Amino acid sequence: MSSNQVIHRAQHVYELLQQAEAAKKSITPLSEIYPDLKMEEAYQAQLLGIDQKVQGGQKVVGKKIGLTSVAMQQLLGVDQPDYGFLLNSMEVSNNGVIHLDDLFQPKVEGEIAFVLRKDLKGPSVTTEDVIDATDYVAPALEIVDSRITDWKITLADTIADNASSGLFVIGDERFSLTDMDLPSIEMNLFKNGQLINTGYGSDVLGHPAKCVAWLANKLSEYNVVLKAGEVILSGALSAAVAAEKGDRFTAGFSHIGKVEVTFK
Repeated sequence: MSSNQVIHRAQHVYELLQQAEAAKKSITPLSEIYPDLKMEEAYQAQLLGIDQKVQGGQKVVGKKIGLTSVAMQQLLGVDQPDYGFLLNSMEVSNNGVIHLDDLFQPKVEGEIAFVLRKDLKGPSVTTEDVIDATDYVAPALEIVDSRITDWKITLADTIADNASSGLFVIGDERFSLTDMDLPSIEMNLFKNGQLINTGYGSDVLGHPAKCVAWLANKLSEYNVVLKAGEVILSGALSAAVAAEKGDRFTAGFSHIGKVEVTFK
C-alpha cells in the first residue's frame, strides 16, 4: 500500500470517529469497514484527531498506555501495548463528578500515574531511566471510552480511537519513588463501596515504570519525546468496570493513597 493510500484511509477513519463524536452515536467497528486496517494507519488517524483538538485550543498534558496486561494482549491477539494522548479537557478533579451524557460507554480502571521532572527520549530508555526522570507518582483512575459500538474493538480500532481514552482523575497526594517498590503496590477498586477488583503494580509488564520506558522507546519511532511535567498513565492494574449513572468509584492503593469520582 502506498503512503498516499495510508494517508487517505487514515483520513477517512479519522472522519468517521469525528462524526461519531459530533453526533454522540457510536459506529460500526472500523476493522469491519477496513478489515485490513493496519496499526500505522490507525496511529495516523489518532494523530489527525489529536491535531484537530490541539488546533481547537486544547493542550496535550500527557500520554496513556493501554493493553499492558497479558490477558488484554491475548484478547486482542497482540504482543505489545498501545498508547494514546491525554488532553487538558480530559482531566477531572479528584472527588469530582462526571456526566454520563458526555460519554459513550465508559469503564473505569485503577492505575499508577507518573509525572515527569525531565524529558524521556527513546530508543534506549530503561526502567531505571524512568525512575530517575520521575518527579512523583500518584493514584489515578482512567475512564476509558469507545466510539465503537458495544466495545467490539480490535487493536486497530482502539488505536485509532486514541487508545479508547475518555477521561482521567489524579489523586491529590504525591509520592517520591525513593525506596518505593512499585510492583508490590496493591490496588483495590470499589464501586459504590463494594470491592470489585484487585490488582498489583506487577500486573502491568511486571513493573509500571517498564510501561513508561516502552512508551518512550515506541514514541521515538515518531521523534516524539515524553516531556517534563507530563502525566503518564502506566496501565490498568485490573479489568475495567462499566460505569452507570449514580456510581461512585474509589481506587485505594497501598502506599500512595486513593482517588475517587462520581458519575451522574
